[in-house]
Amino acid sequence: MSERSTPRVFPVVRYEDAPAAFEWLSRVFGFEKQMIVPGPKGTISHAQLRYGGSVVMIGSAQEDELQLRSPETLGGVTQALYVHVDDVTAHHDRAQAAGAEIIVGLEETPYGSKEYAARDPEGHVWSFGSYAPDLE
Repeated sequence: MSERSTPRVFPVVRYEDAPAAFEWLSRVFGFEKQMIVPGPKGTISHAQLRYGGSVVMIGSAQEDELQLRSPETLGGVTQALYVHVDDVTAHHDRAQAAGAEIIVGLEETPYGSKEYAARDPEGHVWSFGSYAPDLE
């Protein structure tokens, strides 16, 4: 992998129930559990979920300098994550069968991608599709 195509951005997502989110994201969306650092009282200080050559970092929502919150707590969504997948239809069907809330059904976009969007149990929006930015 060239330096230019090496991932350098790693989303950080906080959850009220990070241990449950860690399991759910793996089971429903197919993320590979890479590492988990337990926090106090059943929380997660830091965890990593891998998808292909990318990593999403998650942790328990807490009162700290970052002030990251779950959409469930905020009452709204302030960002979304997009994940490139090889077989969008199979990914959609897996997520739907596992109980994910599909908020945008499978569709072809004007920019040539096939994609869908789902909401996780705490309200974070995840989009999955065939679009992959050209990094070269």
